[in-house]
Amino acid sequence: MIHEGEIMSTALKTVGNGKTLGKRIMEHWILYLFMLPCVISLLVFSYYPMYGATLAFKDYRFSLGIMGSRWIGFQHFIDFFTDVKFWNVLRNTVGISLLRTVFVFPAPIILALLLNELKYPGYKKAVQSFSYLPHFVSWVVVFNIMTLIFSPYGGLFNSIRNMLGLNSIFVMGEAKYFYPLLILSDIWKSIGWGSIIYLAAITGINPELYESAALDGAGRLKCCWHITLPSIKMTIGILFIMNMGNILNAGFDQVLLMQQPANMQISEILDTWVLRVGIKDGKFGFATAVGLFKSVIALIILLITNAAVKKTTEVSLF
Repeated sequence: MIHEGEIMSTALKTVGNGKTLGKRIMEHWILYLFMLPCVISLLVFSYYPMYGATLAFKDYRFSLGIMGSRWIGFQHFIDFFTDVKFWNVLRNTVGISLLRTVFVFPAPIILALLLNELKYPGYKKAVQSFSYLPHFVSWVVVFNIMTLIFSPYGGLFNSIRNMLGLNSIFVMGEAKYFYPLLILSDIWKSIGWGSIIYLAAITGINPELYESAALDGAGRLKCCWHITLPSIKMTIGILFIMNMGNILNAGFDQVLLMQQPANMQISEILDTWVLRVGIKDGKFGFATAVGLFKSVIALIILLITNAAVKKTTEVSLF
């Protein structure tokens, strides 16, 4: 009589056509050889560094190393949650991320829908090319461009104000302009690149759907609302779920460059705070604890968003 364990063992060793996994690997060894660099890079750069997460629970000392440092449990997390700046920094981080979700996330979708309606291929390609270019410009260059435009000393913005008889204002240094500049510059930089995936999804829509709708008297706006948008619903849903997983990543590069003493109260986010408190002061355990906190919260939000989107639209990552 064959035991259940023996059946499971045989099933695991045999993969299709009665051949064992080892034989199938030998038959297709060249394919596995191509996969080897990816597997090695994944192990070296993604899994091996995970042991460094233990820093979040240790009083790290350079002379002792990670494993030799004293274990202090959740002390770094307690220090993090009881810090006087915690709630303000968390509020700024979530607030900026939500603003990005509301204004930046839909922008590529709108651009893709507008480009899809253009009837002149040459003009469409020109608009696409110009909208993609800002993606390849670093935030350092973007910040310098913004500084030149809004400089109170000869900047384009203030030159126009002076021509109209108005006084110059230091836009980059005033807190009330921080969020508008942050969102508008992010839209300008990411809208073209983000629209690529939506345009790809739109090209996969069956043209006969539009022809049938036109015969029924539907205009371009109705076709867009009842055909185009529902057809790319899955793409939008997947990207939205992934975007919510980054809710605590408020754009480190951009925010750090745009921070000024005048807007520090509303611009300090988790990443910049960790840079100042954790990295500069050598508190690597504290910085690791904050990073671990961000990862756990991101996972929870990702699971909740995935479940909510799956229940409402039947679109999910898993």
